[in-house]
Amino acid sequence: MAEPTPAPTRHRDAAIGTGAGRVLLLVYGIFALSAGARAGVQIATKFAEAPLAFLLSAFAALIYLAATVGLAVGGTRGRLIALTSCSIELVGVLVVGTLSIFDKEAFPDATVWSGFGSGYGYVPLVLPVIGLWWLWRNRPDRP
Repeated sequence: MAEPTPAPTRHRDAAIGTGAGRVLLLVYGIFALSAGARAGVQIATKFAEAPLAFLLSAFAALIYLAATVGLAVGGTRGRLIALTSCSIELVGVLVVGTLSIFDKEAFPDATVWSGFGSGYGYVPLVLPVIGLWWLWRNRPDRP
């Protein structure tokens, strides 16, 4: 009788197919859509009121989209895109969050990252930390 074939081992990069990886991908996708929709409406209806804030919302949407694509694609290139996006996102939310508190005139209307993401339940502040941790924890060269 032939021995059963062992189950193939999954490459660590395949972790996006796990529950936590799927949730992370879903949250980034939702944020890409919500930030993009918000920025689109703000730019189309009241751009003159707060151009910097609204352009930053559009930039945040692009960062969330890039992170979503990077996580979905995987591999070396996808991981690099996701790592870069999560890093830019973390710096962005910290810088914009700080500026929006201390320079209220520059941010007369809220952005995704203003107030450290307070309008979104501080998820924009926590999400890049989770994303960077997840990428580090599931790196392919990890034993």
